[in-house]
Amino acid sequence: MVFSATFLLPLGWSLAVDDGAHASFFISAAGCLGVGSLLWALTRRYRRELEPRDGPLLVVLGWLVMSLAAAVPLELEIPGLSVTHAFFEAVAGLTTTGATVLTGLEYLPQSVNIWRHAMQWYGGMGIIVMAVAILPMLGVGGMQLFKAEMAGPMKENKLTPRITQTAKALWLIYIALTLACAASLRYIAGESWFDAVCHAFSAMALGGFSNRDASIGSFDSPTVEAILGVFMLLAVLNFATHFRAVRARSVGPYLRDPEARAVFVLLLGSGAMIGLYLYWNGVYDTLADAMRHALFNTLSLGTSTGYMGQDYAAWPVFAPMWMLFLACIGSSAGSTGGGIKMIRTLILVRQTSRELARMVHPRAISPLTINGQIIENRVIFSVLGFMLLWGATQIVVAFLLLASGLDFVTAFSAAVAMVNNLGPALGEFGPTGNYAALGSFQAWVLTLAMLAGRLELLTFFVVLTGAFWRR
Repeated sequence: MVFSATFLLPLGWSLAVDDGAHASFFISAAGCLGVGSLLWALTRRYRRELEPRDGPLLVVLGWLVMSLAAAVPLELEIPGLSVTHAFFEAVAGLTTTGATVLTGLEYLPQSVNIWRHAMQWYGGMGIIVMAVAILPMLGVGGMQLFKAEMAGPMKENKLTPRITQTAKALWLIYIALTLACAASLRYIAGESWFDAVCHAFSAMALGGFSNRDASIGSFDSPTVEAILGVFMLLAVLNFATHFRAVRARSVGPYLRDPEARAVFVLLLGSGAMIGLYLYWNGVYDTLADAMRHALFNTLSLGTSTGYMGQDYAAWPVFAPMWMLFLACIGSSAGSTGGGIKMIRTLILVRQTSRELARMVHPRAISPLTINGQIIENRVIFSVLGFMLLWGATQIVVAFLLLASGLDFVTAFSAAVAMVNNLGPALGEFGPTGNYAALGSFQAWVLTLAMLAGRLELLTFFVVLTGAFWRR
């Protein structure tokens, strides 16, 4: 019932610009409200506290049901769009993956593009925070849901005593940054309000949808790229760190956050390295051009956003492969990005160093610490289990795509892009193409991969285990 209100934005936009799509959004909103009201009427007599196992189930079912609802206006408004591709597009939006099956984006009704980008904004942080804030008002505890959706192994740390206060604080920060991004694109870069709103939504969600087929490359503007680069860097940081920085009115929390330091060094350092590499290989005539395009595209892929500024698939193969690798590890826990998260990478690196030291000094006691905090063994084991599942999921998805007839580069890169919620891949699904050629089987495989990746794999796969359903 609450999700039905999300259709009001594209409905209002459609009426304002008179693009003729308002009926589709009205039907979608009414249908979503009607189904939600029916479910409420049938179940309101039953009340009980949420159990720990209810959190993952509620999250998975919520994402599936909301994706189905989000696909309705796309199916109604875009001629020739199959149900499978409409659902794929909706999931790509809500999971902030940004993979699209649509072409001719410039010719879609403005409200449809607004809806595509709004889905990413809701999926990036809005749905998480809104659900955590609303559920307690309905008499249902929100902590189980919060733990199921918050990314990374450090999610038990509370920012405020009450979960609703945490939700509202993160929500306000998210809104403020989105407004700042839209205003910067409008008044500094000179974009129209339509372009500015669309790209502010997708930039803060690290989603990568654009209202143009050529994505950000269609602007060919260093100013647009610089603004989006800054806000992608802000969105890829832990929103808990933003909260602490705002509360302390200081940049100290950013400097003390080991994830933030690692993200800045890795992404900016990689962008500079790729820029020098491209200039050395003669891809661009000047070092300034090489650095500009390398930095923007590295930030875009490394933050799992997926904007295209240049056809990086045409660069020497080292560059796109390195950027694809960055998409796997470049996001902070508690951000709107995908991948395994930087905190897990730091834990794995330090655990490897500890094991190497233990081979030399087998009796030494050397606890694993990050920023002075001891990481318990249960967290380390959880990270190791996650990494095994992360690798296995991508291998399975890649082999399924290979079995469907795709070539190796396309299948492997698509598996990585979907599980890490990046969007554009290489090969057939590279930066200058899209996923319109997907068959039904391929589309459903990649749709499930997007959902699994967005829900941190463990949350998604635990509901498929026999132990989850046994009392």
